[in-house]
Amino acid sequence: MFGLRDEGYDTLYEQLISSIISVRTYDETSTEVSRRLFALARTPEEMIRLDRETLIDAISKATFPGDKADNILALSHRIVADYGGETPADFDQLTAFRGVGPKVASLALGVALNHPIIAVDIHVHRITNRWGYVATKTPDQTRNALTNKLPRDLWIEINRVLVPFGKHVCTGTRPKCHSCPVVDDCARVGVKW
Repeated sequence: MFGLRDEGYDTLYEQLISSIISVRTYDETSTEVSRRLFALARTPEEMIRLDRETLIDAISKATFPGDKADNILALSHRIVADYGGETPADFDQLTAFRGVGPKVASLALGVALNHPIIAVDIHVHRITNRWGYVATKTPDQTRNALTNKLPRDLWIEINRVLVPFGKHVCTGTRPKCHSCPVVDDCARVGVKW
């Protein structure tokens, strides 16, 4: 999401669509798929001009392309009809769209608009619990705990920093504690040696 923003795909709508595409899809694939889609449509008005099959083809390398295409088309129609083509910059309004959960809404608002909001995916949830920084059972609980504990100026950055860290160092099943730069400060909660 951050890379796409830096390439100029920085509107709330583009970040929302990219976030939807990214769900359960590798970042490298999500970025490629988003670029491919944005070559065809970058606004809700342009998106609703695409037929479903064209949209599915554009995002076919993402997981669940049919479901995501349906969600993208439905929310694009609603944005045009209910919001005059302007994507609502409100967490509750965004999460009311089918296919937009808390992580997707938080990422879109944080990355596109710098809204102070925490996006918690599996990496942020796992790592902050493994560190012992929070003690929660679900990503939603982690978001709430981090909101109360993490300094506000780190709310957007935590996702950008911890996602690659979780993919390459603090992995789910076999964390690489031997090469971890923060191993001495980590409680290693749940890590089996």
